[in-house]
Amino acid sequence: MASNKSKLKKEIAASREEIENLERKLGRSQVAIIEAIITQTKPADADIEYFRTYAQLIDVERENLQKLLAEMKAAEKQKKKK
Repeated sequence: MASNKSKLKKEIAASREEIENLERKLGRSQVAIIEAIITQTKPADADIEYFRTYAQLIDVERENLQKLLAEMKAAEKQKKKK
């Protein structure tokens, strides 16, 4: 059980790191889109596509993180019952 808990902790840390990386990439595409709005030009299609893609990836990874956190909570409850 300790091995599983350790594995979950590593997966949770990796998931959080992945979200941070994706959010940085999302931020860069946001800047490009906002700059286009400010200069009253059309945002590049690639910037819009990057934004949508990274936003979707963040949503998927957040769902994964919630699943991992729920597993960790369940594992901790199991440990307390013993």
